[in-house]
Amino acid sequence: MSEFCKLWPGGPLFAQSGHFRLGTDSVLLADFVNTRGLSRGIDLGCGSGAIALLLLVKAEKLHMTGLELYAGACDTARENMAENGLSHRCDIVNGDIRRVRELYDTGAFDLAVSNPPYFPAGSGKAAANAQRAAARDESACSMGELCAATAFLLKTGGKFFVVHRPERLSQLFCAMSARGIEPKRLRLVEHTAGSAPSLALVEGRRGGAGGLIIEPPLVLKAQDGGDSPEIKRIYHMEDV
Repeated sequence: MSEFCKLWPGGPLFAQSGHFRLGTDSVLLADFVNTRGLSRGIDLGCGSGAIALLLLVKAEKLHMTGLELYAGACDTARENMAENGLSHRCDIVNGDIRRVRELYDTGAFDLAVSNPPYFPAGSGKAAANAQRAAARDESACSMGELCAATAFLLKTGGKFFVVHRPERLSQLFCAMSARGIEPKRLRLVEHTAGSAPSLALVEGRRGGAGGLIIEPPLVLKAQDGGDSPEIKRIYHMEDV
């Protein structure tokens, strides 16, 4: 049986699985997602189910699917949904993002979200095993394959939310646009105000018109070194 902890006081319970750990990037991405008007979402590469869980808590009318390649992570994701009484609103599927055409009809979802591996396959130090590699680099699914799967799964007008590294934004935008997903909103994440961004939060729309909104940066730390007011809000800290 997995060991659960509360994500915040009075919040949902969550257990982590192996190489798929709950990180700041997943929490920030879930907060960035605008669920208004959306009813059926899919988390591509859901790991232990953190993003799907956060979105289900955030939007009571939303139904999520978590698609994950590794069976062990799927088991933990299912436990997380069951522990929070959300199994009826979330399907966890053990499957390959690259083979979504075998699993779903085109346009089956109006929301897709992903916290993908940040590095190209073969870059940097080799991972110890396949699961660690899949969490780190694109050995199990490239950026282009992720965007192709997303374009197939989303209905026209459907929204895609993804977190990535700022240095790969040009590649990400090109991969999205090439598959008919127009980048519509961008927010960079800075450790302190004015520092080089460490993450990029992106919203795209399938079949959307051109026009990118760049939002003010999300700053993690205040000038005094403590958490910024926005981070306190996102993490449901008591002194918000």
